[in-house]
Amino acid sequence: MPKKKSSPKWRSGCPLNASVEILGDRWSLLIIRDMMLRGFRTYKEFLDSYEGIATNILADRLRKLIAHGIIATQPDPSDGRKLFYLLTAKGLDLAPVLTEMVLWAAAHEDTENQALIRQIQKDKGQFLAAVRQRWAGKTLPSS
Repeated sequence: MPKKKSSPKWRSGCPLNASVEILGDRWSLLIIRDMMLRGFRTYKEFLDSYEGIATNILADRLRKLIAHGIIATQPDPSDGRKLFYLLTAKGLDLAPVLTEMVLWAAAHEDTENQALIRQIQKDKGQFLAAVRQRWAGKTLPSS
């Protein structure tokens, strides 16, 4: 098991509280979703997502996700002034969590993207393996 970094001061020692403090806003989860499911890696791709995130919120959430070791940056090889955002191993470990959240919402709310839901329901293991495969060789170690 990897050694854990010393944690920031949380409101409590509850593991669920730590999760909520890191991921408890909709934008962080949607950024991670877009990376996992849509392969987004650039600031512009996140900004153009159909939920319409404001630039200041996007920049703030990306900084927070980097600070918590969920994502990391890498310079664009073709233009060193631009950055690629990549999931870390820690970020990729959220795939099963987000998958269960999708299934929960689909079971209890009127949602769209039935094709995604059917794909997950048909073979969750295969779906998660495909997410991991998509990021194979692209993820960075957790910092």
